[in-house]
Amino acid sequence: MNIYALGEGSFSVDSTKKFVPFNPLTNNPQDRKGSIFIHVQPFLLKTEHDLILMDAGLGFKNPNGELMLHDNIRNAGFEPEEVTLVLMSHLHYDHTGGLVMERNGRMEPSFPDAEHVIQRGEWEFAFSGKSTSYRQPIFEVLQRSANITLVEGSGAFRNGVSYELTGGHTPFHQVFKIESAGKIYFFGGDVLPEPEQLIRRFAAKYDFDGRKSMELRERFGKQAAEENWICCFYHAKNLAIGKVTLNDGFSVKTLDS
Repeated sequence: MNIYALGEGSFSVDSTKKFVPFNPLTNNPQDRKGSIFIHVQPFLLKTEHDLILMDAGLGFKNPNGELMLHDNIRNAGFEPEEVTLVLMSHLHYDHTGGLVMERNGRMEPSFPDAEHVIQRGEWEFAFSGKSTSYRQPIFEVLQRSANITLVEGSGAFRNGVSYELTGGHTPFHQVFKIESAGKIYFFGGDVLPEPEQLIRRFAAKYDFDGRKSMELRERFGKQAAEENWICCFYHAKNLAIGKVTLNDGFSVKTLDS
């Protein structure tokens, strides 16, 4: 298998936008009234040319003080230093916390040798201070020390990687399609974060443009079914990687089903 879900865990989020770990086996959701519950899982894809990370999680640490993201990459059989591309759908904190880490008392990029692909408009919006969903200190570290490529609009990047400016969840959200070894992988970020959002047609209040996101999910779902895409769902509760079928409605199945 060349695609790996790097699950960081489940979290509750209230109006303070603070992410608190939530274990459904031991925690009671009634104790966290007013919260929403989300799952976070970046993805790692090995292609013929690159080791690609898609979004970077919250940056939580394991009991040994190491980034869970780094730990999960090692559990997949790779070293964090092998990552060559970091593809960012957008820059909300639950997607960017793992981009930086502390080294010798100083905050540094978690993937210093990787090329970080970010929409220019999203980068500029993240620095604007117009939303508390962004953490500017992260971007200051990246600006100082990371290898960043700012793309604009939609286009082809390299080695089978293409990007599409979608908006929807944020004004400059983007999605990625990667073609490798005869397969097509699709990462929809927070425009298509869960397979259930294909099945239920709705406009989400947490999106910048909920109706547009709903329409994009419909379009991407149809394309995924027609072109046999392997889809990566960043906030999926159970099925993080799967294929979409369209037969009297959408359904998503695991790769081996």
